[in-house]
Amino acid sequence: MVLYYRINALVIVQLFLYGTLLNSQLRFTDITDSAGIVHQFRVYEGMFGGGVSVFDANNDGYQDFYITGGMNDDKLYINDGNGSFIDRFEGSGLEITRSYVTQGVASADVNRDGWSDLFITTITSRDSVKQIPREINVLFLNNGDLTFTDVTRKWGLADDYSFSTGVSFGDINNDGYPDAFIGNYFLEYDGPLTEIKDATIVNASRTAKDYLYLNVKGRYFKEVSARYGMDHRGFGFGGIFTDFDNDQDHDIYIINDFGYKAQPNFLLRNDYPKRSVSYVEDTSRMDLTINAMAAAPGDYDGNGFMDYFVTNIRFNFFMVNEGGALGPFENKAAPLGMQIFTISWGASFGDFDHDGDLDLYVANGDLNPNCTPMGNFLFENEDGFFSDKGRASGTNDYGIGRGMATLDIENDGDLDIILVNQIPVKDYPVGSATRLFRNERNGGNWIKVALTGSRSETNGIGSRVKVVAGNTKMIRDVDGGASSHLSQNSPVVHFGLGQNVKIDSIVVFWTAGTQQIVANVDTNQTIFIAEPPETENLGYLIVIGLAAVGVMIISLIIWRMKSSV
Repeated sequence: MVLYYRINALVIVQLFLYGTLLNSQLRFTDITDSAGIVHQFRVYEGMFGGGVSVFDANNDGYQDFYITGGMNDDKLYINDGNGSFIDRFEGSGLEITRSYVTQGVASADVNRDGWSDLFITTITSRDSVKQIPREINVLFLNNGDLTFTDVTRKWGLADDYSFSTGVSFGDINNDGYPDAFIGNYFLEYDGPLTEIKDATIVNASRTAKDYLYLNVKGRYFKEVSARYGMDHRGFGFGGIFTDFDNDQDHDIYIINDFGYKAQPNFLLRNDYPKRSVSYVEDTSRMDLTINAMAAAPGDYDGNGFMDYFVTNIRFNFFMVNEGGALGPFENKAAPLGMQIFTISWGASFGDFDHDGDLDLYVANGDLNPNCTPMGNFLFENEDGFFSDKGRASGTNDYGIGRGMATLDIENDGDLDIILVNQIPVKDYPVGSATRLFRNERNGGNWIKVALTGSRSETNGIGSRVKVVAGNTKMIRDVDGGASSHLSQNSPVVHFGLGQNVKIDSIVVFWTAGTQQIVANVDTNQTIFIAEPPETENLGYLIVIGLAAVGVMIISLIIWRMKSSV
């Protein structure tokens, strides 16, 4: 009898420890089918595409997303609030994209009317055979009723023919209107895209110039790359707006393919308030000569400066800023456990397990049509060292991965994952379709911050959020797109807080140049922070001005009284 109780006690302890272990692990469930997601990106001849943008299309508080389809139709998935999605592409006005081979996508409120709009890149027309595959990119304004209006021509974009990849939004001149950067890949190419390799395309005359579009008061875009001193070319996969030097303006980190034979990555420091940029990739050591596909920003070590995980063919690079405002950056992929042989595309940092540090998801996929299965990575941050938990977490999908993004599907406080997969051109041993992974994490505290801009972009895109909880200090940027290979994460920023039950302060660095502090915040909630309107500052200035005038008048009266005596 004594032995029986001892055995049962041992079993209970083992079950308790096993349950605790399971609760502490990263675990996801593939809910693609139950959520109603049916999507595959179909390539035009070669490897290019596709992307996903997470945004709230109908302002109901739930995150929706738009996925490009390439030769297939794009998808506009609207969140019903119960963990499933409805495709509202048909009848939305977005059907015009059926004329193009779509690639990447990003969203922002370009005219600041309170609704998020869509910018979609393309490489060619579906119904034409071109020796040089080029087309226009398309811009749609959100009408607020789940329909969109094509304003490509009205906004000055109808004559810009290009072979475009990633698109991103930021604010290059700090005027509150989101500007756009578009990466272009080819200037010319006369062979089939199935033959893309060093010997067939790497020629400096074939690299393309990128676009920098200045948003003119929410009325149209003006291409200003030459005005800002941008004279580079490259096999561009886009660029991210990022404040790498912490001077509260947007710099641009540009991602280039075939950097070892054509042009490396470029880091453009914004010279604001001057309308110019300076190339600082050499001195900062960010001039990576690799097949760069994306650059995911995240301050993994909590020193207040952004680090950048750059995806690549063979080995990825993790560029860590240890030098301060101007770097230099050092590749720490190997010592931190991230140097695993693969072909990577999209990547996003996030605290998937709510322990207060940044983990990382990486989408892998062979060059189509080679089609060798490659599992995705989920790197868990374990005291500064990253361990791949893709298989253990259920997220190591073996489809031909490209873009991906993070979002909170059900507003339950954790980060879920949307992954874009391509249709294989050749026979493939496993399924390859877009997947949606729900985070099953139960432990750890968290906070989500949803911004509403008045002088800045409506969703706070490009703004930075800092959370201080005890000795923990974390920063996140509101993603403007292209950070995860042609894709864009949710604009609602997320922080895991571990065992912290109170937040000392949340600091918002708005793109309009102001700072805002909210103190003493409870955890496990979404906090909504609205940027103070300009009229408040104007009123304050008027009061100060009137007070100054009053002081001058009183001083003048006193002076006259003394003079008359």
